[in-house]
Amino acid sequence: MRARGAGRAACHHGEILQGVFLDERGRRVAGLVTLPLAGLGTRAEFTRRQDTEDVTVVPADRTKAQRAATYALAECATQRQVPLCGGELRLDGDIPVGLGMGSSSSDVIAAVRAVADAFGVRLAPEAVARLAVRAERASDPLMLEGRALLFAQREGRVLEDLGAALPPAVVVGCALGGGRPVDTLALPAPADADAADVPGYERLRALLRRAVAAADPVLLGHVATESARLRQRVLPHAEFGELTAVAGRVGAVGVQIAHSGSVAGLLFDPAAPDLRGRVRGCRRALAAAGIPTTHTFHTTAPTSATTSEEPPHGRAHRGSDRPPRPDTCGRRVRLPAL
Repeated sequence: MRARGAGRAACHHGEILQGVFLDERGRRVAGLVTLPLAGLGTRAEFTRRQDTEDVTVVPADRTKAQRAATYALAECATQRQVPLCGGELRLDGDIPVGLGMGSSSSDVIAAVRAVADAFGVRLAPEAVARLAVRAERASDPLMLEGRALLFAQREGRVLEDLGAALPPAVVVGCALGGGRPVDTLALPAPADADAADVPGYERLRALLRRAVAAADPVLLGHVATESARLRQRVLPHAEFGELTAVAGRVGAVGVQIAHSGSVAGLLFDPAAPDLRGRVRGCRRALAAAGIPTTHTFHTTAPTSATTSEEPPHGRAHRGSDRPPRPDTCGRRVRLPAL
């Protein structure tokens, strides 16, 4: 076993679809489909210490990642049949907090991967998901990179594998509400939604399944817009009407909004005529409406990227929201410049 391990995890740009769905047993379950975003993420380094069973974390406010590392230590020690130990977890990243981009899940998943790497253990994505949900009550599916998945964020399991990837689309990102953080756990639980909501979400689920199968960006935009519209009842945004109006004027196929944050995006068909002009017009229109733009990116970009020769999640992992709570102070609420 090595004394030190490394792990990484990407973030996302909010949700394409989030609501309450029926699982294979007919139960109502909260679920979501995230929109991947390459380039941003959390990097974790874990150093094992045999003289203690405690885990320290730097920065000290990342208590959910600290819990996740503690759980991962127990899991890895059991797998390797060695005494339980502690260590030091160090986190570094560039994901803004409270915008609904999965900064908390990124921290937690990177921490679990770093601990596993220090033990030379490769944890299955399902095991990482279980530990992540245990550490933060609900987790984005960032440990299951690559495919379009309907994920039960409070249970840590896949409700449906929709296909290889979301349909191609260009996304002009922006921040609503002045980029103010949103406390996800203060919002009503999606699973508590009225049973009358289920047919609407199941219809959007079926449409998204069709969109993925046909690689149809127009249908993808429709699903994202309707999902965002339904979510306004839980987390309303004053700019929603203006956002959809701008989408109509500049020829976007739809809008998506982080259902537990303030990051949003306008979706464009990559094959649309004069795409560059549409994107420029979109940015100008958003600026005129007082809505700052952030990233412009493509839905089919890989969810994690690395320029190092080291595997992206540490030697033991050779494959591929944070909602503000008490441990979210001290992170920059800023998106890198375009």
